[in-house]
Amino acid sequence: MSDATTQPVIGIIGGSGLYDVDGLEEKTWRRVPTPWGDPSDALLEGRLGGVRCVFLPRHGRGHPLSPSHLNYRANIDALKRVGCTDVISLSAVGSLREDLPPGHFVIVDQFIDRSFAREKSFFGEGCVAHVSMGHPVCSRLGDALEGACRTLGLPVTRGGTYLVMEGPQFSTKAESELYRSWGCSVIGMTNMPEAKLAREAELCYATVAMVTDYDCWHPDHDHVSVEMIIKVLHGNADNARHLVRQVVPDLGRSRGLCAAGCDRALEYAIITAPDRRDPSLMAKLDAVAGRLV
Repeated sequence: MSDATTQPVIGIIGGSGLYDVDGLEEKTWRRVPTPWGDPSDALLEGRLGGVRCVFLPRHGRGHPLSPSHLNYRANIDALKRVGCTDVISLSAVGSLREDLPPGHFVIVDQFIDRSFAREKSFFGEGCVAHVSMGHPVCSRLGDALEGACRTLGLPVTRGGTYLVMEGPQFSTKAESELYRSWGCSVIGMTNMPEAKLAREAELCYATVAMVTDYDCWHPDHDHVSVEMIIKVLHGNADNARHLVRQVVPDLGRSRGLCAAGCDRALEYAIITAPDRRDPSLMAKLDAVAGRLV
């Protein structure tokens, strides 16, 4: 990758309750086929404050897809294929900490991946790659998101660990207490392998985890009704739309290489010798790793 200026294209992945983006101009829904199958839905493309944006409803419009049945590889490939450089993931989560109440936003900086029924890499037999996940989110995006939250007066915490469980059932109380003992901040079902795949695709990626309720460890958990959770979910979705409108113009400014190195994650990650790489797999990697393969 050269030192040429990058004109960012902002990808937005909307979680539960977020199925569109307000204020988009020149918007159009477009189906984007990928070598990995179909993404969750068509992509909503448009401009926000003059910045090109691409929105993907993670569970599809109407929420027909469970976390275990999402085609994570197709979702990330599609965003990369249409030119996205940065991805903001908006996700509904449960809180594992008393100081992160419903309605709070957490800009997470770490993940623990407890999912087990999902394809987790674009690479494999025929081409092996090992990307670094020590710092799984882009600090540059995190800075911008934190600043936008504070400008809007949204309750936000910078930093925290997101425990990704398989689902679709919620955790038992014993599991919830275990994750609390590990120092986790929030729990959800969707950001892995999403973050891993974004790193393989050399996309800058950051998560805004939006707390809907306390997980079952909390003594008041049994007194929380579905109606209350849905009310918080909708309130979070409205605040997330405000956040997107606030942060996109800032992220849309021309920039050089990502200081965190997200856009060069594959630089030394592919270890299979060129003459031993499977041509059929290489063809599928055209969008994800095209600059190197």
